[in-house]
Amino acid sequence: MPIFSLEQGQTSQFALEIDGISKSFRVGQRSVKALHDVSFTIKRGLVTGLVGPDSAGKTTLMRLAAGLLLADAGSIQVLGNDAATQSLAIQSTIGYMPQRFGLYEDLTVQENLDLYADLQGVPKHVRPERYRNLMQMAGLAAFTGRLAGQLSGGMKQKLGLACTLVQQPPLLLLDEPTVGVDPLSRRELWAIVYRLVKEQGTSVLLSTAYLDEAERCDEVVLLHDGKLLDQGTPASLQEPLRDRAFAVTSGSIAKRVLQARLAQSRACWMR
Repeated sequence: MPIFSLEQGQTSQFALEIDGISKSFRVGQRSVKALHDVSFTIKRGLVTGLVGPDSAGKTTLMRLAAGLLLADAGSIQVLGNDAATQSLAIQSTIGYMPQRFGLYEDLTVQENLDLYADLQGVPKHVRPERYRNLMQMAGLAAFTGRLAGQLSGGMKQKLGLACTLVQQPPLLLLDEPTVGVDPLSRRELWAIVYRLVKEQGTSVLLSTAYLDEAERCDEVVLLHDGKLLDQGTPASLQEPLRDRAFAVTSGSIAKRVLQARLAQSRACWMR
């Protein structure tokens, strides 16, 4: 059973509704389009993968959904709240873990938990049980007295996720949480995500560039160059490619050069 309650007005079947979102940034004298007219919805109680290569627009979309950026055009509804006008309400309700989560490495694991509980306004009487559950789930129960800076990369990611979950959010935004993490820690992070969905009814939007992780999701949203390519279950997106393969001979061309040419070839994508 879900252990969170929905705020007034959060009656939509969707945890997240993206409608015609566009966003550009100024880089020197140039304007770079990060997102272009992107629209999709995220259903409640599912793990949805936001999948695409570097510079696809994944992080920008995450920051927009978290109410940290304003879109140039379009609208975003997060748990029934407007990201443009109700950003503070959204930030106090959801959990957002960016790529570089802000752990305080000179504080212990326990002190980091306490700090984020203070920041998120978690009542002190509920903290002990919540801490126990999070530390058990993250496999960090034996390390609460260790400095965060002395943890391995995978342990830091799990601590960052635990800090994000101190307030038990109904929607969790994870921006490439497994980048630079060893295979065992990747599996453990995914186990935590699955448990949240199963036991707490949490809705999860997780960005990744890894196709094997996309296959773990209930639904997938594909982004490329700031544009929406498709949305559906992993199986439905794979079906058009079933039994299709390409054989490429390089001759005297270096493999890296050939790969770059294929990636830039419109004919390759259109076949």
